[in-house]
Amino acid sequence: MRKVASVLVSALLIGALAVTGCGTQTAAPSSSGSSGGGDVIKIGVFEPMTGANAAGGALEIEGIKLANKLYPEVLGKKVELVTVDNKSDKVEAASAASRLVEKEKVNAIIGSWGSSLSMAAGDIVKNAKVPTVAASATNPLVTKNNDFYFRVCFIDPFQGKVMANYAFNKLNAKKVAIVQEVSNDYSIGLAKFFTDSFKQLTGDQNAIVGVANYNTGDQDFSAQLTNLKANNPDVIFAPGNFTESALLIKQARQLGIKVPIIGGDTWETPEFIDIGKDAVEGSVFSTFFTSEKPITPESEKFLAEYRKANPGKEPAAVTALGYDAYIVILDAIKKANSAEPVKIKEQLAKTKDFPGAAGMITFDENGDAVKDAVIKQVKNGKFTYMDIVKSAK
Repeated sequence: MRKVASVLVSALLIGALAVTGCGTQTAAPSSSGSSGGGDVIKIGVFEPMTGANAAGGALEIEGIKLANKLYPEVLGKKVELVTVDNKSDKVEAASAASRLVEKEKVNAIIGSWGSSLSMAAGDIVKNAKVPTVAASATNPLVTKNNDFYFRVCFIDPFQGKVMANYAFNKLNAKKVAIVQEVSNDYSIGLAKFFTDSFKQLTGDQNAIVGVANYNTGDQDFSAQLTNLKANNPDVIFAPGNFTESALLIKQARQLGIKVPIIGGDTWETPEFIDIGKDAVEGSVFSTFFTSEKPITPESEKFLAEYRKANPGKEPAAVTALGYDAYIVILDAIKKANSAEPVKIKEQLAKTKDFPGAAGMITFDENGDAVKDAVIKQVKNGKFTYMDIVKSAK
């Protein structure tokens, strides 16, 4: 009898635990999901937090978090940031985007630093119909044929033209050598647009006297630089990741290459100067924003709040763009009066003359922002404003 009774008690306890467990699961608070029907609106963030591009991702996240701190609610609901590390890897970037749309069920997404990483997520956000805003991904293919991808920065055809004009008009260059990071879509694309513009400016199809390639993670560029040096270029254009670019410039100076070396927006990270040290002094590059020239009232607010949170420090351009990606999504949610992803996307597409920290934002038919470019130089170990180049609107 005792044995039977013991079995019965055990069975009742197991049954009770099973019912209790089911009850807890059913009663658990549901997340907002893609519909935004809960008390929280989720904005996903996929950025490189580790790997070769981690410094760039950190700068964008810094701006996104500041915007979220200043504007923590929309439509009376809390805005929650769901941040996932894409590990500076294309496969991981696709996986991060999938997690945000499938598991986290975010209402919109921001990311990523690095055009290749953004492009890896393109089909995922498009098929899931979740609007995504890139802060600084400049390759045209990021938004091409994708109604759900937008960006708050200029694109590489414009950036390439800006730097080609600088080389031709300011440096009086007639012959240029190119050093490109062949594993990086951004570098390949920007090098091409620079080349096309420079050939047009010079009227010389042989104006590019040499092209050298390297891969992300390479540390020895002596062979490529030695070959280019023999071609006697007036300027070297070297768009690429900040770490490799700084090492490349350092080695170029050690080899006795004295010509100007110019690049693109990826150079504007503290690591570029930390690694390159005196060798990168005088380096010139194009970028998106400068704290010396606040453009809108939002620029002034962003700068004031950033400086208050980071005494003695000035924000990077991509930090301002991360901030803008967040606030332009909030603006679309307000105008849609809904957190439904498709409705957010529809309002993003209508964005015109929206005042962001890094300037006015108007999305064209491709979801690209029409923006001016800033030219900066490393001077006395700091990124220093030189000029603003107006976009052709």
